[in-house]
Formats: sequence, C-alpha cells, structure tokens
Amino acid sequence: MIVRIMGEGQLKVADSHFAELNKLDNELLAEMESSDGPGFRRTFHALLEKVRELGEPLPDDSLEPSELILPAPDATLEDVREMLGDDGLIPG
Repeated sequence: MIVRIMGEGQLKVADSHFAELNKLDNELLAEMESSDGPGFRRTFHALLEKVRELGEPLPDDSLEPSELILPAPDATLEDVREMLGDDGLIPG
C-alpha cells in the first residue's frame, strides 16, 4: 500500500505491517476521544515513525496514487480529528 505523510512524501508499506499500524491507530483514536493532548502527540508521532521505519520511500518524482494519507507531523489534535474516518486514520 502507498502511504503519504503530508509534507514529507510517499512510502510503500507492505500489507503485513498494517496490524501493527492499526494498533497505534486505535490508541490514537482513544486518546483523541478522551482529548488527551500529550498522549495524542506521543502516539501520533509513534505512528508516523513506524510508517517511516516499515515503509520504503518512493522517489520524489513518483506519481503513485496514495491509498492512505496521514497528516503532517505538526498536525494538531483538531487537524487530525477533521481527517478521521469511522476506523481512525488507518481503515481496517
């Protein structure tokens, strides 16, 4: 799956990693629902770091369609709330 981190670029992440990413996404969703700002910031950055760690960066000139778009690292809790679907940032 192609994942875009807004403001950074795209990474190809194997589907086999999505259970691990969904765990962080579920934690993030719970922190957002409880308005836990520090917890949100910590888990959000952990999620982005895990995507960077597990993903293979695509060349800057690549024009692959992104199947998942994650907010920029400096996104606020409110910014992320606006992007959330029923399943969190990562569907499934």
